[in-house]
Amino acid sequence: MLPAPIAVFAFRRPDHLARVLNALRKNPEASQSPLFVFADAARHDRDAEQVAEVRRLLVDVEGFLEVHVVLREQNYGLARNITSGVSEVLSQHSEIIVVEDDVLVSPFFLRFMNDALLRYRDEARVGSVTGYCYPVKVQLPETFFIRGADCWGWATWRDRWKLFNPNGSELLEQLSAHEQTHAFDFDGAMPFTQMLRDQIAGRNDSWAVRWHASCFLRDMLILYPGRSLVHNIGQDGSGTHGRGDVAYDVALDDNAVTVGAIALEENQQAREAFCAFFRRSQQRPPFLKRAAGAMRRRLRAILGDGASPP
Repeated sequence: MLPAPIAVFAFRRPDHLARVLNALRKNPEASQSPLFVFADAARHDRDAEQVAEVRRLLVDVEGFLEVHVVLREQNYGLARNITSGVSEVLSQHSEIIVVEDDVLVSPFFLRFMNDALLRYRDEARVGSVTGYCYPVKVQLPETFFIRGADCWGWATWRDRWKLFNPNGSELLEQLSAHEQTHAFDFDGAMPFTQMLRDQIAGRNDSWAVRWHASCFLRDMLILYPGRSLVHNIGQDGSGTHGRGDVAYDVALDDNAVTVGAIALEENQQAREAFCAFFRRSQQRPPFLKRAAGAMRRRLRAILGDGASPP
């Protein structure tokens, strides 16, 4: 089976995008992978030059099986750009690997994603795969499942993506009706329910919290590697939501992650480790905290709009 197509989403960060594309090219599977790049248009005049630089960079991209560049003629914003782009690729292909312009990957990223897509393509309960793993304080299994979804370097299948519900109000109503908000918030460790409320109220435009909720409500699982194959380089102030927080920084692992046979169920050890990490990341000493709004921006960076403008 040929490797899955890669969809890269870009806006106004040419230097970040160049690093991301170079990292992808270091994966041996890249030369056999179709690449789709969705470049958003400028929102304001101040974005125009950086957006133009991104587009100049995309004129001659090499190292992939084939390259398809989609230049948005108007500003979509990240949520619409991603959801539309993912749907466009999955109208032609049965699976997809998704990378934003601030997601740096290891040379073993594509192998892991493609191995997982192949192994679990007929397991309807597995909603997606991610290459990122949170920097928890315990050793995790080689791979494991968590209920829900995530958004830093991920992959899914056409039939799973069809279950994405963009209606935040419906998702919140279902979470509340089934008394699932506490579990959705990792036992209160992370206020994802509040993030969903903010999306409904127009205070954010997070596609990812709706993807997470869509999978969570169907008791779907996401496969994680026990060692991170993804590092987010957008926490440098270059995007609207990334403000330099290092709590989620990880070192790219130097080894491949093996996709082996594991139980098709949420790993409780990993879930507890995630809960502990989320609580710890929110209770940092005062001298390490940012401005009053930093927590909300950090949540958006984790499960909202990455570190890119909305």
